[in-house]
Amino acid sequence: MATDGSDPSVDDRDDGRDETRIERLDRNWNDILQELRATQTGTQIMTGFLLAAAFQPRFLDLDGYELWLYLVLVALACAATLLGLAPVILHRQLFGLRQKEQIVRRGNRLLRAHLLVATLLAVGVAGFIFEIALGRIAGFIALGAALVAAALLWVVVPRLANRRS
Repeated sequence: MATDGSDPSVDDRDDGRDETRIERLDRNWNDILQELRATQTGTQIMTGFLLAAAFQPRFLDLDGYELWLYLVLVALACAATLLGLAPVILHRQLFGLRQKEQIVRRGNRLLRAHLLVATLLAVGVAGFIFEIALGRIAGFIALGAALVAAALLWVVVPRLANRRS
């Protein structure tokens, strides 16, 4: 976060780069697009898995909790897909209107939302797979372990990296 509380995607602090404000915005936008590309494959694989699961013979054997979990995961997969598309849609709608700062600021927020939803999707898919393969207790253990791993990645790792810099 910038020292003044503003969005870091448009932070103007001197970081040693010799670039104009527009060049910095362009670089930040390209970083957002690269990060979206990195998450896209994982989101697509999890979505494909969920869609294919509904056509498996064992799908009809899901109990109430398993069906509820499955439907929540499908909703998360849909939300992750849409959030992954949102920055590109935003860019297309505002392209050429001299709104680069708004595109970068909102694109950054949409990417963060996408990452959060994709994280919840991954956690849920882990729990769902263990639930179906090994049972309820294994599902809850996998869900808890994935939540701990997600918390480490979202909270602990960035704090450690920030402390070292």
